Amino acid sequence: MQYAENILGTIGDTPLVKLNRVTKDVDALVLAKVETFNPGNSVKDRMAIKMIDDAEADGRLQPGGTIIEGTSGNTGMGLALVAIVRGYKLICVISDKQSKEKMDILRAVGAKVVVCPTDVEPTDPRSYYSVSKRLATETPNSWYVNQYDNPSNAIAHYEQTGPEIWEQTEGKITHFIAGVGTGGTISGVGKYLKEKNPNIKIWGIDTYGSVFKKYHETGVFDENEIYSYITEGIGEDILPENVNFSIIDGFTKVTDKDAAVYTRKIALEEGIFVGNSAGAAIKGLLQLKDHFKPEDVVVVLFHDSGSRYVGKMFNDDWMRERGFLDETITKAEDVIKDHIDKQLIVARTEELVSHAIERMRKYKISQIPVMDITGFVGSLDESDLFQSYVSDKNTAERPIREVMGKAYPIVQLGTTIEEVSKLFSKENQAVLVDLGNGKHHIITKYDIIGSIK
Repeated sequence: MQYAENILGTIGDTPLVKLNRVTKDVDALVLAKVETFNPGNSVKDRMAIKMIDDAEADGRLQPGGTIIEGTSGNTGMGLALVAIVRGYKLICVISDKQSKEKMDILRAVGAKVVVCPTDVEPTDPRSYYSVSKRLATETPNSWYVNQYDNPSNAIAHYEQTGPEIWEQTEGKITHFIAGVGTGGTISGVGKYLKEKNPNIKIWGIDTYGSVFKKYHETGVFDENEIYSYITEGIGEDILPENVNFSIIDGFTKVTDKDAAVYTRKIALEEGIFVGNSAGAAIKGLLQLKDHFKPEDVVVVLFHDSGSRYVGKMFNDDWMRERGFLDETITKAEDVIKDHIDKQLIVARTEELVSHAIERMRKYKISQIPVMDITGFVGSLDESDLFQSYVSDKNTAERPIREVMGKAYPIVQLGTTIEEVSKLFSKENQAVLVDLGNGKHHIITKYDIIGSIK
């Protein structure tokens, strides 16, 4: 009989799959190393078991201990599988930008999940780096994994992933492409491959908001490059010790939108349901296509499963809210089509300003059209109300007709976006769309900006 002693025995030996449609413009053989075939559905299973093996061997991790790690979700899953089999407790510290699916999955496999804010400095006590370290000092019989600086991370890929790729391609690989986060995968695989053939090129995929590309090219750690981004699992605002810049030949950066769009393309055009970093890797590969020749064998690593992004990249509403869906927006009706049934919030001329302010708070809006029995006769804007309040503290108790501005222009559903845009000015912050049957909808500057691709 053929069987694994436990689930950990199924880690590794993931397949190489030829890509066809999504890389049709690339003049080379492109193969995806599909790491979703690991039991935890990501490449991180490999280094999770290696890091625990090494910590057990040198006594850092004791029987019945607690494993503590800051993770974007996938490392946590790999650690959870080992923890279950070997009887450890696990605390995963995760940033709030990670998908809900990742958090739910970690809880489902017994991990305690601590969520930290994304938009803070790494040294901030609230950051997931700092919280992980603090919990490790406060928790008895615990071990802080520190995948970013733990050498076992890269060693796992040097010992396993690199040799697999070399053998699967019969040594014909010419380029290896992978997203860079902790740096373990690209550095471990890259080290092994370059020892086999120093001519193999290793390319890292970075994201805007991360420091890797500029640091690799200039040696400058530029804090001005650091800002919040959506793409998960790649890029950093620190320099992990596992990123071996001497092995990486170059980086290319991919936008959040391109990463999300190409994540969906991989599923639709190749039937491979993978995560956000895979989309970034494919777009990065396409950006590098001039580096490849017809006889080249390019291996791109697909890190994790699309199941962890169902509420994000694979959700039309999420994509649309961020302007990531390639929809043609040409008319007023295109801007409002997804919320055309939403009630238009209005105010009456004889109501008090305080009523309008309360309505703005309740519905979280900044502009309100004003009506009387004849129709639309004015408008209220939060900035104008603020100025009125500064000059007269009794503004809230005055009738709206005394402080309202001009009525918003009214356009038809078929009015072009260009014509709608011309109606906005410093004095006019919104436009009304006539839906017929006496109904109207509002378009604000925010709506127009949101429709820009």
